[in-house]
Amino acid sequence: MNNIPLFKPYFRKEEVLSEIGECLDIGWTGIGYKTEEFEKLWSEYSKLNHCHFLNSASAGLHIAIKVFKDKFDWKDDDEIITSPMTFVSTNHAILYESMKPVFSDIDESLCLNPQKLNENITNRTRAVIFVGIGGNAANLLEIKEICNQNNLILIIDAAHMAGTKWLSSNLHIGSEADCVVFSYQAVKNCPSSDSGSICFKDKEDDKKARALSWLGIDTNTFERTKSKAYKWEYEVDNVGYKYNGNSIAAAMAIVSLRYLDEDNKIRRNISEEYLSGLESNEFITPIIHDTKISSSRHLFQIIVGNQYSFIEHMSSHGISCGVHYKANNKFSIYGKYNLNNLDFVNYIDKKIISLPMHLYLSEKDISYIIDSANKFSF
Repeated sequence: MNNIPLFKPYFRKEEVLSEIGECLDIGWTGIGYKTEEFEKLWSEYSKLNHCHFLNSASAGLHIAIKVFKDKFDWKDDDEIITSPMTFVSTNHAILYESMKPVFSDIDESLCLNPQKLNENITNRTRAVIFVGIGGNAANLLEIKEICNQNNLILIIDAAHMAGTKWLSSNLHIGSEADCVVFSYQAVKNCPSSDSGSICFKDKEDDKKARALSWLGIDTNTFERTKSKAYKWEYEVDNVGYKYNGNSIAAAMAIVSLRYLDEDNKIRRNISEEYLSGLESNEFITPIIHDTKISSSRHLFQIIVGNQYSFIEHMSSHGISCGVHYKANNKFSIYGKYNLNNLDFVNYIDKKIISLPMHLYLSEKDISYIIDSANKFSF
């Protein structure tokens, strides 16, 4: 019996242990040291300035909204247009700051539909969150233009987008936004134990975020140990959060970053095999990623007739599939918000499936997954 998981983190064990060992040797596992090293390396790789290492992308999304709300004096119940097809942390971040999520419909790319987004803009709209689901950047440039025309802040939830680049320039996704948030959680493309980062376009926003992620303290402990005498004085002028990343997670992410492009190429090759193998199946519709990008391909998603039956069928063949995601507008906590004009997301909510995508998949595994999917009786 096969046992093919949906995700399986891939770590270069010896390199990871070597990086972590450096932390243990000097007795520093917290904020600073390896977190600063990763920030420098990520900025060099992505060409995005002001990378700040955090304990999760979820923390980064919250901080992004908090920073902009304070900066621009946004009010409670001001609106942020967002995707319903995402992990709940995207939209919980809006609620953390007592703002109003306005769900806007997606299209066949699973990214925000620019036309529908335009229709949802009101005089209370303050920002747009673009979710690059699966690594896709479809419609991003059109949405950036809409934000420019309406003086709206653009936040990219790039939890799936580590390594997604524009083909024309080979530049990493993210410079289009006022803020972009990445995830390095264990099953993501640049895995650690669990962590993330936030990259602001503006230096002062980055400075504010660093304080907020460390309980509002204006300088972290590692910074205060760099002088010959420990500097115990610091200021606290904001109520912040314990969102900082640590050096153990950063050490893991440093190793993963070394291989990110190489690993993403494998993911894209797997995706091409899926696309080719499922091409003649009239009952399965793969999600196609923007042809202008080299996608990270964190996910390979398909639309099927019946989500639950397909998952059971694949499970009977020893193949684990996933759902990314249940539409957020279906959760009771979001029931009081405007849920109109979400025709496409409501249509696919019970039809979306993610096939296995990880670096342990062999050619035999991929062929078996394709054959099993093509045997499904609708």
